[in-house]
Amino acid sequence: MAQAPHLPRYLAEAAPDSIVAGATGFGEMRTDLPVAPILGPEGQIGWVFVNSDFVGTTGYSGKPIHIMVAVDDDARIIGLNLVQHWEPIVLIGIPEIRIRTLMQEHVGMDLAAAAAAGGSVEKLNIISGVTVTIMVIDDSIVRSGIRVARALGLGGLAPPDEPADPRFEIDPAAVAAPGWMTLLGDGTLRRMSLDVGQVNDAFAELDDPRAAARPLADPPETSFIDLYTALVSVPAIGERLLGLAEHANLRRWLNEGEHAILVAGRGRYSFKGSGYVRGGLFDRIVLVQGDMSLRFRDRDHRRLGEIAASGSPRFAELDLFRIPADAGFDPTEPWRLQLLVQRDLAALERAFTTFDLAYQLPLPYLREIPRAVAPNPDMVQDTEAERAAQLALIERIWQDRAWEIAGLLVMLSVLTGAFFFQMVLTRSERAVYWFRMGFLSFSLVFLGWYAAAQLSVVNILSLVQSMRSGFSWQAFMLDPLTFILWWAVAAALIFWGRGAYCGWLCPFGALQELTNQIARALRVPQIKMPWTLHERLWPMKYIIFLVMFAASLAAVPWASQLNEVEPFKTAIVLRFDRAWPFVTFALALLFIGLFVERFYCRYLCPLGAALAIPARIRMFDWLKRYPECGRPCQTCANECFVQAIHPTGEINPNECLNCMHCQVLYQSKSKCPVVIRQIKRRAAVGGKPTGALDSFHTDTLADRKEKTHV
Repeated sequence: MAQAPHLPRYLAEAAPDSIVAGATGFGEMRTDLPVAPILGPEGQIGWVFVNSDFVGTTGYSGKPIHIMVAVDDDARIIGLNLVQHWEPIVLIGIPEIRIRTLMQEHVGMDLAAAAAAGGSVEKLNIISGVTVTIMVIDDSIVRSGIRVARALGLGGLAPPDEPADPRFEIDPAAVAAPGWMTLLGDGTLRRMSLDVGQVNDAFAELDDPRAAARPLADPPETSFIDLYTALVSVPAIGERLLGLAEHANLRRWLNEGEHAILVAGRGRYSFKGSGYVRGGLFDRIVLVQGDMSLRFRDRDHRRLGEIAASGSPRFAELDLFRIPADAGFDPTEPWRLQLLVQRDLAALERAFTTFDLAYQLPLPYLREIPRAVAPNPDMVQDTEAERAAQLALIERIWQDRAWEIAGLLVMLSVLTGAFFFQMVLTRSERAVYWFRMGFLSFSLVFLGWYAAAQLSVVNILSLVQSMRSGFSWQAFMLDPLTFILWWAVAAALIFWGRGAYCGWLCPFGALQELTNQIARALRVPQIKMPWTLHERLWPMKYIIFLVMFAASLAAVPWASQLNEVEPFKTAIVLRFDRAWPFVTFALALLFIGLFVERFYCRYLCPLGAALAIPARIRMFDWLKRYPECGRPCQTCANECFVQAIHPTGEINPNECLNCMHCQVLYQSKSKCPVVIRQIKRRAAVGGKPTGALDSFHTDTLADRKEKTHV
């Protein structure tokens, strides 16, 4: 073991009946594994262990999620208990009872069946706001349970150091049978044929009734897809199906340790899909073997002209797919090609179901070899296998949120373009206003309420804790949108300061500003803080952040409670679905914001304070100013809705939200005295065009005196 097991501690602290109802005690922990008997009134009823002793369980907090799991001799989960975690959304936001209730769905799971299915469950219920936490919990329970069941030989699962079956390797002397039908009959080729009726029935069994309400209109016996596959990297199979010349090309295409499969299809459904683009991913098929899954990319794909075997039908799609050497694929073991079928439900919604085409290389192509003994039979956790499993979980999360990631990247691209070309955009006050209102609405609805991608000071504190205890990127990659947003924020701090996120991408900030705009439309009176009071209020957020930071470093018990000063979880992540004190606090802040625009952002937000500190490294100053700004002109200072402009004219980058309103005024022909005077001077000189503005540095001393008088 790389570290001392957690089980002894929790055996001493946890009550047996909190794991399995009616349990009366624990036996002694085994000397070879961190597993102990769990006892009932009549003796041993199963085995208990801690998931984090066998697999990685790092959650969004960067710390492990410890769960005690009990299994019986048939490899069925008979009980479990969440004994310790540091997940912020569960500590403060989601009631823990909801997590525990969802975990109970694992009770009764057959781990032997889960192992046969590749170490995962097909259907996973998700609580809004805790997707990552739930996926880590589910993944760790199943994988750790399978490891323990294998180690103890429960439910017929073989221990890792005891071979269940002989091992094989590909026999280079094997010969494939001639003819398409013969190859199909002996298992060299595998086929899956689906008709429209079967597909409609599969969607009718889904939980969403909309999937059944939109069936395919073709007759039930109409062919939906006729799909074939074969392992053509086996020399005998490749030569028979591809022909000698094409098989030679295949061998040149494959590197050492790589394999290839043939996939052929016909019918109304394409296994490649019309959405496939060069350089992208084939998202309708996936190769699955054990706990390994592989999606093919363009670089691992080649089209095939025809089948060389006699009697083969004509196919609409005929392709070769390469399996990389590092995928962990074993050609002698069973695998399956999983076909994803989709059905449109609404404009942006789809239902999905899968069908499996199983493949096992026939014995005539194999020869038996002795099974090697594991070099370290006492080691419970294989580091490389564990890392691969964690990366597979991350990849699964990123693939599941592909559309959300694409939406976020589009938002970041649009915002970056607006910042780079702000002097063009800010020529029109109306264009800036509606662009800003539209972008903030999208940030609130899509980024906030839909994707729950609200950054928090908790992210920063978790990063600090992770660096103290051993930094790992994997913990932070579990939430792809948050990961991408933090990278974008880091880049924006160098270019524009904190305003890029706080002023445009923060969902709660957007909610405050949009509600204030509604209040203004309803003629709710606005309160402008006196400058002296404003100056003394804005340091409050820095004080709050420093207190939270110190409490986190000191690891005081109440540190997590301080995070509740942020109303983000209540208003954005949980959409006000919380206990009334939290909802009241969030609504109170929004109510104050109806009168004092962005009140929380300006005076209380610890995240804004945390971003303002490193924003001092900003390398560019994009906001243009005239020498007269503040001396004597106060137009921008008076109209800045967060009062980020000092009476002396300087813009405070720590408070600026980059709303661009001062740049609108910089070019305004009706509000900016400098621009108005320049227009008048041009008209007096000779009616020169007034569309472009000259630099004010050409003003004479008389001009400056004139402006001072004005």
